[in-house]
Amino acid sequence: MKTTPIQKLVNSVHGRLHSGESAGVVTSVSTDTRTIGDGSAFFALSGENFDAHNFLEKAVAAGASAIVVERVPAGVHFGNTAVIVVKDTLNALQAFAAWYIRELDVEVIAITGSNGKTSTKDFTKAVLGERFKVHATLGNLNNHIGLPLTVLSTEEDDEVCVLEMGMNHSGEISPLCQIAKPRIGIITNVGTAHIEFLGSRQAIAEEKGALARALPADGVLIVSAACDYVDYFQGHSRARRMIVGNGRGEVRAEELRMDKNGSEFLLVIDGQESEKVHLQVVGRHMIGNALLAAAAGHTLGMTITEIAAGLNRATLTSGRLRAFQSAGVTVFDDTYNANPESMMAAIETLAELKVDASAQRYVVLGRMAELGKHADQASHEIGSLAAERGLGVMTLARKPKPSQWLQPNLEHPLFILKL
Repeated sequence: MKTTPIQKLVNSVHGRLHSGESAGVVTSVSTDTRTIGDGSAFFALSGENFDAHNFLEKAVAAGASAIVVERVPAGVHFGNTAVIVVKDTLNALQAFAAWYIRELDVEVIAITGSNGKTSTKDFTKAVLGERFKVHATLGNLNNHIGLPLTVLSTEEDDEVCVLEMGMNHSGEISPLCQIAKPRIGIITNVGTAHIEFLGSRQAIAEEKGALARALPADGVLIVSAACDYVDYFQGHSRARRMIVGNGRGEVRAEELRMDKNGSEFLLVIDGQESEKVHLQVVGRHMIGNALLAAAAGHTLGMTITEIAAGLNRATLTSGRLRAFQSAGVTVFDDTYNANPESMMAAIETLAELKVDASAQRYVVLGRMAELGKHADQASHEIGSLAAERGLGVMTLARKPKPSQWLQPNLEHPLFILKL
């Protein structure tokens, strides 16, 4: 974080200095007393099951130079630590992040979508890192708390900030855009993740479309050609649209090959330049994510050689279709999260891989959350797809229900392990 005077913190959050020194500086921001260091600004957030106002003395002892609170508890000794009172500490955190990002000379890229956000972020960071100093969301800290913290950990000499934007309810993407003010936006796709709370894919598209609407006229909106809502997003954005895809688009992949060690393809940009790429992960959907990152690099003036080098070196956050060997079995770990589209993509990937004729292939399926009334149908479609592709199905369940995954008339191995 760029060293920031405490008085500027006070002003940016519209706070009131209750006590302590205003002449000091802030060198980092934390919402967790376990991560505070000397010079940290501690924002005392509150939630249903916690209240950080109970840990203010720990923050002082850990070296916080400033504490942002909604109230000042009696009996707490703050010493010289600046105590800043605000109406709402979460709003203050977001306001500070919004002010801070505008103090930096940094290109902001925002990524949203139902699937592939973190993988696309990882690819984008790797690509841009071939030329620029890049700061990016750590893991998937992409919500109303994680995004401000990511912004506030951006260094003064960072040239690009790559931010994931996640949501599970309506109205959550727009405030993140107001904080970050991205010029480049990437929408990976529109699926059924979180449909329990939004009701329909159209509603999900409208929420993801908040990123398209937030981009400036000189911005760039990068969208997959496979997305059903490409035209919708373009119709709601002032930014220039860039389409990417497997076999079509301004940035595309041709001559695809996959095996258990990764994916190889010919990266083509503007139908003229081409370069071989070998990803360390399998899956057509992963190639699609890589193309979105390539488009970001192209937008920022990178050469196709630089872009390909970044993709070749990219490593993904754990739980994203990582391959490893165990007891003679090749396992693809895609356990980070589960929703219908990501499960189907993993099934199609496993089915497409060439294996020995005697080899057996199984998918191990877990529960998908936040699907509401769509859950049974989605599970049924996924199990049936696995059956159609010749894959065995294993699942874990407290209450075994074979019909949840497979049609009764499908001759297909199904193993249910009761928890």
